[in-house]
Amino acid sequence: MVIIIARISAKTETLAELRQILKDLVAPSRAEAGCISYELFQDNDDPRDFITVENWGDSAAANAHLATPHVAAAIAQAGVLLAQPPLIHRFTQLA
Repeated sequence: MVIIIARISAKTETLAELRQILKDLVAPSRAEAGCISYELFQDNDDPRDFITVENWGDSAAANAHLATPHVAAAIAQAGVLLAQPPLIHRFTQLA
């Protein structure tokens, strides 16, 4: 299993727009082959910060996710809305 944790930060003035783009990614991502879970969270202390926690069956499924049209569209739309580049980390479950 591959776990991806991504931190995405919005500019203050683009918060609502970025939140909607991220929410729109949830359903199609969960429907992908190899997706075990896909969760989106918003920071209670700083609502400009979002985290996705994704569980994929293997690296191939995680890589395929990044190549989907819905992810490509979200990346294209979100670029100018971000306060900084997303921080994306892959983890392997050990226990």
